[in-house]
Amino acid sequence: MSEVTIFDRVLAGEIPAQVVYEDEHVLAFQDIMPQAPIHVLVIPKQKKRCYDDLADTNPEEVGQLFVGAARAARALGLAENGYRVVINHGRDGQQTVDYIHLHLLAGRQMIWPPG
Repeated sequence: MSEVTIFDRVLAGEIPAQVVYEDEHVLAFQDIMPQAPIHVLVIPKQKKRCYDDLADTNPEEVGQLFVGAARAARALGLAENGYRVVINHGRDGQQTVDYIHLHLLAGRQMIWPPG
């Protein structure tokens, strides 16, 4: 896991980000290529490569990622109209950065099924 990703650089302050929520465990910021009117990425500050890596992670640490996403949604006032939380894993799941992240999507009616 030595490859430096764009998210590592955001956390290091090397790349600016429009932060919507931050605590000691997570950073939530606007996606630079949004797929919805509101598109926020939520990343853990403790790097994990992908969703599968969570199987070997302390459950409390996993929970902090999801709590961070909920707090970011709350900070943006998204609860009333709703939003979608997505995790992409691997090539077929369209994961484009080797750093686990949640997509928080809102601002329009989402369609189902998503795939």
